[in-house]
Amino acid sequence: MEYRRFGRTNLQMPVFSTGGMRYQQGWKDIPLSEVEAEVQANLEKTIRASIGLGINHIETARGYGPSERQLGQVLPSFPRDELIVQTKIGPEEDPKTFVANFHESLERLKLEHVDLLAIHGINDEHKLLQSVGEDGQGGCLEAARELQKQGKARWIGFSTHAPLDVILETINTKAEHHGHVGFDYVNLHWYYIFQRNWAAVQAATEADMGVFIISPSDKGGKLYAPPKKLVALCNPLSPIVFNDLFCLSHEEVHTLSIGAAKPSDYDEHLKTLKLLGHAEQILSPIIKRLRHAMKQAIGSGNPEAFSWDLPDHRQAPGGLNLPIMVWLRNLAVGWDMVDYGKMRFNLLGNGGDWFPGAKPADVLDSISDADLLKAATSSPVPDRIPQLVRQSVALLGGEEVKRASKG
Repeated sequence: MEYRRFGRTNLQMPVFSTGGMRYQQGWKDIPLSEVEAEVQANLEKTIRASIGLGINHIETARGYGPSERQLGQVLPSFPRDELIVQTKIGPEEDPKTFVANFHESLERLKLEHVDLLAIHGINDEHKLLQSVGEDGQGGCLEAARELQKQGKARWIGFSTHAPLDVILETINTKAEHHGHVGFDYVNLHWYYIFQRNWAAVQAATEADMGVFIISPSDKGGKLYAPPKKLVALCNPLSPIVFNDLFCLSHEEVHTLSIGAAKPSDYDEHLKTLKLLGHAEQILSPIIKRLRHAMKQAIGSGNPEAFSWDLPDHRQAPGGLNLPIMVWLRNLAVGWDMVDYGKMRFNLLGNGGDWFPGAKPADVLDSISDADLLKAATSSPVPDRIPQLVRQSVALLGGEEVKRASKG
């Protein structure tokens, strides 16, 4: 296994981490007595496989159904100093509730402390305020630093699905508690198909923060079930190995989450390790093919073209998340990523602050092309935007999808 320094924590982090949101028994928080024996046995095999491979970073969250409870039956059997355990707790209006939730998570995990504690889901300005408090005082970050002072959590970070400006504001917070300024690490989305957050990765690097990439194989393109066109374009690598190699070719990235559901899920990712020393040579022709195919389809080699110059759900007419809609449309048209596009597109209106924006089918009929043109004044192709937005609904709209944690 390869390891990288996880920012100011100085933890030696494996370049792959085991995320705990796929092997647990569903998304409803249930007592251990209701967990099926075969589900628990599979989780134990998956964790033991992870540790055996040198993937000693086990990451979970209070919101992942019974994941913490199930891990609590396994993790104490390993030498504690050989594990890096992370859990995540959502911010609360009252930091005392955050602290109570943390103590319950620690009890579920059957551990005396966690190595990494993240404030889970700083996805908008309100959750940022809950986390850092007014003028940097009184929020959940201050409470987390107190837990750190008590030895209950070694390092404090945050996870986020927020727009870039909110992520940057969170990374750059000057809140100081017990001699620590801001956060120690960040869990965020960044991968080949979505490079919008690179500025956040750079900002975290400048602040000497650890950088953990969320769900590069699922949210990063549903790469475990890729379309044939994407498979051909990534040849001789699989889309999973291509994406892993692309991410890890950037030294600013420290670890990628593998949401393993079973022990064999590690196999494909591990193929990346022997390629790290030759990443640029291997990636270059694949990226060239990907960009050529995208340019032929949409007029630009970048799947994020025409998207981030548009206002998001906070300013767009009808609360539409225009950048996401156009980006997903481009992926579907350019690389046949229709299934992925539908999975993400149909979260709009159902994903809350984790994937914000109004449900397009509910509001688009009431929005004129003139409204969309007005919203596209900063776009390099404003005249195309109404067509691209409406095409995204025609191509990807369909059956509603809910966040996994909502059922």
